[in-house]
Amino acid sequence: MHANALDESKTPLWTPSDDAVKASHMFAFKTKIEKDTGVSLPNYKSLHQWSIDNVEGFWSRFWDDAGVIGEKGQAPYVTNADVFPCQDGRERARFFPEAKLNFAQNLLRKNDDTPAMIFRSEGGFVKSQITWAHLNRAVSQFAQGLKSMGVKKGDRVCALMPNMIETIIAMLGVTSLGAVWASASPDFGTQGVLDRFGQIEPSVMIAVKGYYYNGRIFDCVSKIEEIAAAIPSLQKIIAVDYAPVESAFKENSKIISYAQFMAAHEPKEIDFEPVAFDHPLYIMFSSGTTGIPKCIVHGTGGTLLQHLKEHRLQCNVSEGDRVFYFTTCGWMMWNWLVSALGCGATLVLFDGAPTYPDANVLWDYADDEKITLFGTSAKYIDAIKKMGAKPRETHDLSSVKMITSTGSPLVPESFDYVYQDIKSDVQLASISGGTDIVSCFVIGNPLSPVWRGEIQGAGLAYDMNVLDENGKNLEVGQGEFVCSTPFPSMPIYFWNDKDNARYKSAYFDEYPNIWCHGDWVEKTSHGGFIIHGRSDATLNPGGVRIGTAEIYRQVEQLPEVLESIAVGQDYEGDVRVVLFVRLKEGVTLDENLIKTIKTAIRTGATPRHVPAVVAQVTDIPRTKSGKITELAVKHIIHGKAVKNKEALANPEALEQYKNRSELA
Repeated sequence: MHANALDESKTPLWTPSDDAVKASHMFAFKTKIEKDTGVSLPNYKSLHQWSIDNVEGFWSRFWDDAGVIGEKGQAPYVTNADVFPCQDGRERARFFPEAKLNFAQNLLRKNDDTPAMIFRSEGGFVKSQITWAHLNRAVSQFAQGLKSMGVKKGDRVCALMPNMIETIIAMLGVTSLGAVWASASPDFGTQGVLDRFGQIEPSVMIAVKGYYYNGRIFDCVSKIEEIAAAIPSLQKIIAVDYAPVESAFKENSKIISYAQFMAAHEPKEIDFEPVAFDHPLYIMFSSGTTGIPKCIVHGTGGTLLQHLKEHRLQCNVSEGDRVFYFTTCGWMMWNWLVSALGCGATLVLFDGAPTYPDANVLWDYADDEKITLFGTSAKYIDAIKKMGAKPRETHDLSSVKMITSTGSPLVPESFDYVYQDIKSDVQLASISGGTDIVSCFVIGNPLSPVWRGEIQGAGLAYDMNVLDENGKNLEVGQGEFVCSTPFPSMPIYFWNDKDNARYKSAYFDEYPNIWCHGDWVEKTSHGGFIIHGRSDATLNPGGVRIGTAEIYRQVEQLPEVLESIAVGQDYEGDVRVVLFVRLKEGVTLDENLIKTIKTAIRTGATPRHVPAVVAQVTDIPRTKSGKITELAVKHIIHGKAVKNKEALANPEALEQYKNRSELA
């Protein structure tokens, strides 16, 4: 029996009221399907089943329901609906093959004097907001500036920017032309930027000269100059003033200030370039911890439809809502966040450290700006819990209707913390998907209850299954996480991937014509899901597969432990579990604490989860988006090189894992 089976509860943590259900976009959408088709869809499970049984009908109806601006074309709206890319030489499934649309046009639906975006920097040094009318004017100016530089449909424009208003103006300007957007956060080192942007040959880059983080200002001027010199395709760099820096650019004809760039053009009506459904929109980058990052190309229509579905139906975002996500521009949640403009929602943006100077920062912001959807990471929730924060006692939070969490598994105790110490009447949606699909495979919905420790269910039109070691579908249990039918936000291709070889190996080598996502997942008796970690990071002591999240859940409840990372070490013909722990200041790992840790794991999980070795570290390596990197640690303890340390936020942490005497 796995540990999570012990958490079965007879009572959900949250149940939507009948009035809330009937007021939701999803209920209205479901009701229209029932009326038009005569089928009965009494709950989310039945609606989800209808959506995967009627893929073409679902997406065609949703296009209309969401009011997508563009030409839908003629049916069929899905061709080869059962065929993924790269299978047996057959052409992959294509969605809306005759459609023409523009991404930016669908996000810029409003043009009035209500706020489109609100921004706050760490420390409140910069506070700004922009109306829909002003946003439209600014996008017009940015697009004209790009056009004057010769940027056209299909060209790449990249950004080294914080999550701020100017970044979204730039993205909308780029995509209004049918050009392709790629972004990274300014904390990437020079080589990390070159590993990403250098592959895609951008013609223009927008970059911030300095940014705030954790009480400091970081200067990007020399980094921008290095990038300008190293990417021959770059014709112009648009430099944005933000956090004040003392450095100045050397004379360089490539570099122009954002203010100068914008002032060169008067606002006018935006000329939106119509593109095909599969026209490239975003280039996303894999974490790159085991090599040069993959450049994952996402299409215009697939990204738009998936995001509108997730905002409008799954998260019930409406016009006038205020949507916040703590994210950087190097994480796909930024791309997800900005699409909420397509629902007429106001974006609430933040840049900086989420707990500087204290755990109240983001909750103050939620109250000040009346945030309705508060998005964050599981690590943030765990961090403020460890800090002793109780926003329910210190803040109003009456505006917050939904809290979403992603980035890593949200453990049952964190569900308890949200409902006990943040807000008791909020919908908590743990969500999971990724850069690969620029969306969420599993997500919340407004019709179903929230059960402790569980993601509510698969997103509409996603045929998500869990397969055992024989490839058999499990109704309940742990296994490989797969999607059995194609979906619109599949990558259209990888950049510079001859014959789709890397694309095929990334998702389709494991099972024929089935997308294997690489997560080790449990399907529950409620129809929900629990993510136990990446499949390639699962542990295999004695031939039994164990998800690392099951260990973290037990260990990180101990007050002495801030966080941990578990890996498998090849040892005497088997694999043994090795656990590294980062402890509270002043705490030292001794035999008593090791015994406490092992007892907690044995009691809360199983004897097989108990690590053979427990060792202390002061830092745990993580990617730029905050995810701990088990594979990097596994490479280090086996004496292998980590190929791309630039992908890490703190590569220096790896030194602590080398040549550990405990592992001999």
